[in-house]
Amino acid sequence: MDLNFGKCCGSKKSLGVVYGDLSISPLYVFKSTFAEDIRHSETNEEIYGVLSFVFWTLTLLPLLKYVFIVLRADDNGEGGTFALYSLICRSVKVSLLPNRQAADEALSTYKLEHPPEKIHDSCVKRYLEKHKWLHTALLILVLLGTCMVIGDGLLTPAISVFSAVSGLEMNMSKEHHQYAVIPITCFILVCLFALQHFGTHRVGFVFAPIVLTWLLCISGIGLYNIIQWNPHVYKALSPKYMFMFLRKTRVSGWMSLGGILLCITGAEAMFADLGHFNYAAIQIAFSFLVYPALILAYMGQAAYLSQHHNSAHAIGFYVSVPKCVHWPVLMIAILASVVGSQAIISGTFSIINQSQSLGCFPRVKVIHTSDKIHGQIYIPEINWMLMVLCIAVTIGFRDVKHLGNASGLAVMAVMLVTTCLMSLVIVLCWHKPPIIALLFLLFFGSIELLYFSASLTKFREGAWLPILLSLFFMIIMFVWHYTTIKKYEFDLQNKVSLDWLLALGPSLGISRVPGIGLVFTDLTSGIPANFSRFVTNLPAFHRVLVFVCVKSVPVPFVPAAERYLVGRVGPVDHRSYRCIVRYGYRDVHQDVDSFETELVSKLADFIRYDWHKRRQEEEDAPRSNESRLAVIGTVAYEIEENLQPESVSIGFTTVESMEEVIEMAEVAPKATVRRVRFAVEEEDSYEEGEEAEEAELRSELSDLVAAQEAGTAFILGHSHVKAKQGSSVMKRLAVNFGYNFLRRNCRGPDVALKVPPVSLLEVGMVYVV
Repeated sequence: MDLNFGKCCGSKKSLGVVYGDLSISPLYVFKSTFAEDIRHSETNEEIYGVLSFVFWTLTLLPLLKYVFIVLRADDNGEGGTFALYSLICRSVKVSLLPNRQAADEALSTYKLEHPPEKIHDSCVKRYLEKHKWLHTALLILVLLGTCMVIGDGLLTPAISVFSAVSGLEMNMSKEHHQYAVIPITCFILVCLFALQHFGTHRVGFVFAPIVLTWLLCISGIGLYNIIQWNPHVYKALSPKYMFMFLRKTRVSGWMSLGGILLCITGAEAMFADLGHFNYAAIQIAFSFLVYPALILAYMGQAAYLSQHHNSAHAIGFYVSVPKCVHWPVLMIAILASVVGSQAIISGTFSIINQSQSLGCFPRVKVIHTSDKIHGQIYIPEINWMLMVLCIAVTIGFRDVKHLGNASGLAVMAVMLVTTCLMSLVIVLCWHKPPIIALLFLLFFGSIELLYFSASLTKFREGAWLPILLSLFFMIIMFVWHYTTIKKYEFDLQNKVSLDWLLALGPSLGISRVPGIGLVFTDLTSGIPANFSRFVTNLPAFHRVLVFVCVKSVPVPFVPAAERYLVGRVGPVDHRSYRCIVRYGYRDVHQDVDSFETELVSKLADFIRYDWHKRRQEEEDAPRSNESRLAVIGTVAYEIEENLQPESVSIGFTTVESMEEVIEMAEVAPKATVRRVRFAVEEEDSYEEGEEAEEAELRSELSDLVAAQEAGTAFILGHSHVKAKQGSSVMKRLAVNFGYNFLRRNCRGPDVALKVPPVSLLEVGMVYVV
């Protein structure tokens, strides 16, 4: 009973966030469709044909494709373009992310729900892994979908609010109307974007009643119009009216599909916002409320228009609204358009944050607006940029036709990208026969290509805008990602050997100063070149040295118990460690105070673990200078047995300080995972022969505590990148000008890591790539 109640509550809340955009499409679908290409005739073939197209488009794409198929392709409960890409990267070795490790595959969120059969190896998988250019093509496809979502983020608010405010034309003359709609629309948009910093965690409970009222309103008006004007309009749902429509209108009918496709604007939000609500809530809300309400609304408009051919006003939503309820409906429509705009703006913030996490977008400031709800974020730079562009588009286009053409192309491009990625998921992740994926691609892809081709014919009438915006953002994202990879390759080629670090000492004039030095690097092994440059210019480094790598893993989130991967660099008395901090593309990065405290705590746990490990090993056992890494987690963290080829348990009576450690041996192609439980024993439980080891442990722990009290310094590289001699003109433009311009004008790594300026030490580095 509680489960059903929770699903109903989740369904209601999902209305405000997920379906705000989709529910307001009746405001502009018929108006945009009949704007220019076709005319409403006495035979009603056009209006019936458009209604039939709308019905089957809503049925096949949002209902069948998304609700029953695509929503099942979630990545640990998360949805969207990057969720599909993440699933593919974990199934096939096509990821272009740097510093990948075999240890990442042991994460509990990394494992797939449909593990592949060892006997069956898909030919598609082998082909993708063999051809490297396909890895880049797949990333470009994902970036294209991301750019179109960003474009939709500025087009949807414009067309939604503009269409809602256009209802004033029913009560104003044309001369006054054109001077009132634009200022009112711009004012509402400014207010909408100005309120974004309050966060989206209140959207569900504040806006859901508005969308629910709007859906009941349009379905009630639709039902009234059906009964009042044309009870037989349901016959137009037959597919034969689509063929009759195309047979009569021919090319102009095909071009008008660019307006019809607006009925599925916002359908992608069902999948993108899957992380905020569960699958059942979204499925119930759409199937039993949103879908029937939209069908009734479109049928009602068609019923009214089938009996009114010579209306004084242009075809639109408001002409079918009874005059007695015009003003209440107008107010509800404006509020609903604000909700719909909020949904796509939130989705834009989310996908940019994912792009940034995977190294595909310049660093921007991400503010998490809710401590309780995961994924609620606000990005100031993107918010104000969207506001300026949205107002500029509204003033520049000034009508629904051009706004609809631009929005339609962006919407359909995102759907095509999802279809292509989904077909790969069916083969590579669900391990279905390739013929099923091909049928999925051909069936839904052909429908979407039909609409996309119709949108392209409107290139000069507004459709150029999303293409231009996508090209602009694609260049930014690809230049940033390309140069980031090249920087990592430079670091990899120029890293310093461990022997060089161990040779540093008083004999070379190098001194150790009190405190903890956190050297941030992208490398997961070896000594970064920026540290050698630091020691060369300032011949001293801290008593406790930690090489920290903050990296992204192609999973939505990394459990806190699996986040820290810790190891020792050099012998015990050198007091040098390596710590790899792993985040998913939807994880919240910690502030510097909690990060520093937790890092020291994990180092202390590792020191205890390493001491216990040394007690078990034979004295003459060979040990490498850089020890294997271990994941330090709480006792609540459990490991799946099928991920552990070898399991060792060490039992102690004291359980208060028990920790769980997984060892990662990275010398083998596949990580060896061992589950180890340990606890620090009481003082009187040590044997006399172990007093030396106990003293060593306490000395190392006391050094760590003393270093923490002395202070922590964050050592980061301040990089300047330039293309090497002989590079092509395009590469020099991209690296020397493009990347460096973005680096200078975007947030630095110290801001992204939230490092206090008083604790920051920057090391200048020139990268020649």
